[in-house]
Amino acid sequence: MEDFELDATDLRLLDLLQQDASLSNQALAERAHLSPPTCLRRVKRLRERGFIAREVALLDADRLAPLLGHGLTAIVEIGLERQGADALHAFEARAVAEPRVQQCYRVSPGPDFVLIVRCTDMPDYLALTQRLFTGDANVRNVKGFFSTRCAKFHPSLPLSRSQ
Repeated sequence: MEDFELDATDLRLLDLLQQDASLSNQALAERAHLSPPTCLRRVKRLRERGFIAREVALLDADRLAPLLGHGLTAIVEIGLERQGADALHAFEARAVAEPRVQQCYRVSPGPDFVLIVRCTDMPDYLALTQRLFTGDANVRNVKGFFSTRCAKFHPSLPLSRSQ
């Protein structure tokens, strides 16, 4: 891929899109102070260059809770017995393939991984631990923290130093 510079307009478009990706091109162009064709061309270029990885709907867990249950969110620290590149990659691949794992981070120092997992209830969490942690002889330590309340969840990236 060739070098690509993001200018202030590109950053403004990215910021607007991460706030609300459902905006029509017309509405996005108005908010970004661009003509609709220019806006469309720039957003297309940002997608093609991989700056926009995907667009998804963020669901409201509290509104869905009466229908689906509140669920269980856990922050899980994982320590591996062996930390070689192959062992780290193997565990990471298992974690990323698991639908209940929402986020997977390799971290240092401390545990080798931190996972954010969302399960329907404690039996579902137990089944997850059996699949990911107990069945893998390379997992040495598992430490789970269970969320009692989410005060903030905002997946947007800060695009300027002042944010």
